[in-house]
Amino acid sequence: MKLTRYTDYAIRALLFLGAREGELCSIREIAETFRISQNHLMKVVQDLANAGFIESVRGRNGGVRLHKPAEDINLGALLRHTEGLTGLLECSECPVAPACGMPPVLAEATKAFVAVFDRYSVADLVRRKTDLRALLVAA
Repeated sequence: MKLTRYTDYAIRALLFLGAREGELCSIREIAETFRISQNHLMKVVQDLANAGFIESVRGRNGGVRLHKPAEDINLGALLRHTEGLTGLLECSECPVAPACGMPPVLAEATKAFVAVFDRYSVADLVRRKTDLRALLVAA
């Protein structure tokens, strides 16, 4: 399974904010660090804020930060949110779908894929905070 760029940006944003837990960070700062589109990242960040993964603070000294502790932000929940994960293939248009054994195989594969992510949180991604922060500044 290949994750979308949307999920990639969401993970990068949470990784950045997890490394700087509690600090307000600008979207521009995150986009420049990862050399990604600020406009696209803005949409991702707004969605993550609406979903409760991050907190957005408006105003002159505003920015974004994690909405809850990094250990409470589950990567499986993030994937379910950003990817939807309704299915790897669209079988409804297939003429053999009613008799085909592929849909349950795909459902099982999706479940197994996400189960790995369910075992991890943002905190697991930022365990080496000092090293990570140094790399984020140098990027």
